[in-house]
Parts: sequence; C-alpha cells; structure tokens
Amino acid sequence: MGGAVSAGEDNDDLIDNLKEAQYIRSDRVEQAFRALDRGDYYLDGYRDNAYKDLAWKHGNIHLSAPCIYSEVMEALKLQQGLSFLNLGSGTGYLSTMVGLIIGPFGVNHGVELHTDVVEYAKEKLDDFIKNSDSFDKFEFCEPIFVVGNCLEISSDSHQYDRIYCGAGVQKDHENYMKILLKVGGILVMPIEDQLIQITRTGQCSWESKNILAVSFAPLVQKNRAEGSQPDAVELPPVTVRSLQDLSRVYIRRTLRDLTNEECPDNGLVQRAPQKRKRRRCRRRRINTYVFVGNQLIPQAVESEEDERIDQEQHKDQEQQEAQKEQEEEERDIVSVEILKAVNVLRDRIMTLPLPESLKTYLLYYREK
Repeated sequence: MGGAVSAGEDNDDLIDNLKEAQYIRSDRVEQAFRALDRGDYYLDGYRDNAYKDLAWKHGNIHLSAPCIYSEVMEALKLQQGLSFLNLGSGTGYLSTMVGLIIGPFGVNHGVELHTDVVEYAKEKLDDFIKNSDSFDKFEFCEPIFVVGNCLEISSDSHQYDRIYCGAGVQKDHENYMKILLKVGGILVMPIEDQLIQITRTGQCSWESKNILAVSFAPLVQKNRAEGSQPDAVELPPVTVRSLQDLSRVYIRRTLRDLTNEECPDNGLVQRAPQKRKRRRCRRRRINTYVFVGNQLIPQAVESEEDERIDQEQHKDQEQQEAQKEQEEEERDIVSVEILKAVNVLRDRIMTLPLPESLKTYLLYYREK
C-alpha cells in the first residue's frame, strides 16, 4: 500500500510531498513528522527506500506507507493530555510521533505481538531520546510497549481517548475494539479494505467515517493448544508522575518558553530549504512588416543572426541564474545547519547554577 506521492530525497522532501498532496494538513502533524526521520527506523542497507511512499517489511519489522501514517495522524485529532493505545505498535515510529503531540501528561501505550519487534522499538525510542535534537523542542510522552496479542487484552483494562490498530480488523472484532474507547474518543482502524474513523458519541452510540481504501494484513489470532486458556494481555498501568519528574517537566518548559520568546525560530523543527525552480526564458521573435497592396501587415520572421545571439545570451543568463541559486541554497543550508547544531535548551540548562548530576537529569541523561 502506498505510492500516492512522489519519492523524496530525504525526510523533509517526503513531508513536502505529503503536504502538497494534502495528506498532511495540520501544523502539529507536520512538526511531528519532521521531528522524526523515517529513515532512522529502517535497518542498515534499506534506508534508500525510507523516503518512498511505500510500506516496508523485513522479517517481523514493518512500517506502513507514509501516506497511511499521515491520514492516521490527522484522523486521530490528537491534543495534549490525551491517552493513546497503539494496537500492533511495531517499530514505535507512529507512537513516538503521537508522543510529541500529546505531551508529558498524556498516556502512550503500545501492544505488539512479536518480542523482537518490541525490543527494536525500544532501541529506536532510546536512540531518539538520547541523540535527536528534536527531542528538546517538544514536551514528550514516552511510549510504553508490551508484548501480547491485540485480541487478548484483559477485559478489565482501562479505556483510551485515541486508539489506532495497525492491522486489518475482521468485522466480528469491531465491537471488541470499540469497547476499549472512551466516550468522545476516536478509533482509527482498517476494516473490510477501508481505513475508518470511529467516534464514540455515547455509551452505546458511534459514528463512522471512511478515510481511504487500504490493504492491511489481518490481525493474528494467537495459536494455542486445544482447551487451554489464552494469556490475557495486561496493559501498562496509568501512573501519576513523581514530583521529581514533574519538576523536570516544568523547568524545561520554562526554559524553552524563555528561549522561544528571545528567538521564535528555535521553537520549530527546522527543515532543509526547498530547491528553487528556475525560470524559463522564452526565445524572442522579430516582427517585420510586409506591404500587401495598400495594407501594412505584421509578420513574425526569425533572424538567424539574432537567434544565435539570443541563444548565447540565454545560455549566459541560465549560467548566471544557476550560479546565483546555488550560492543562495548553500547559504540557506549553512543557516539551517547552524540552527540545528545549536541546542539552545541544552545550553540554557548547562549555564544554570546547579550540581552536574541535576543538570544531567534535566537533560534526560543525553550526551549532546
């Protein structure tokens, strides 16, 4: 599934294409997509395919096409403080983007069938927190992943504001999914070759909307011996943050707000400058006038000499424009790289009159 937009040269280029095709329609979704490089979730040797609008699978590791994730993120209508459940959380790519939007007071849980994929997701999450400068530009709700079958969640589990299922749901499992949703919540899932958005409007009432035609592999029903009881999946508990953790959240928020007031551009995820499109110059034609009887009639006639001169001038103009554009692009890229290289929040924290151990805690033990 995918191929709805052109392939990009990098993550920013891919996001530009998704925006142009109206798959990404809101600023908060765009910022989340730009903050997380899709290529970082590919295995070494496969990254060349990361910026194509195509699904990717290697063993148990799977990523849906970018156009699918875009529609899902928009359909979920995410806000700060919401609870989110990702059924079939896979690499954690979508869960991490959701965490950038719902913020530190949200809930972010994922259920994945394969143990090796959960380990892979945890590695990618740890790498994002420790090494990505985008992490310091957001207040983040860290996802928690558990191993288990999505169809065997404990019946007394808590409900969620937003739910996404990343595998095809059979019609007879639709109500099972709906029960996990809070009143006023939104569930997005593929069912009968349609990605649908379901809103729970009351205790026993729902509204459904088709988003787009899709093709997903079905949810896997876990094999078990005849007569044996399935192991119920226990979702992570919803816990209150410690006072120490809350202090870190508010200190970082205060410093980030001060920094953004002084330099608003630092609060945004910087993108690489778009390539400029060169103007095409039209070749000139010479107007001559011919007498026909008593009438003077204009007639377009090409002059070989003027055409040669025009071609030379056109060539020189193109070369000058190309050189100018290249210089401007290089200047823009340098400016963006400087902004990316400077982690202003980190610099602020390091200048605080605090013990080094506390500074390290405020930085989430990041090394850069």
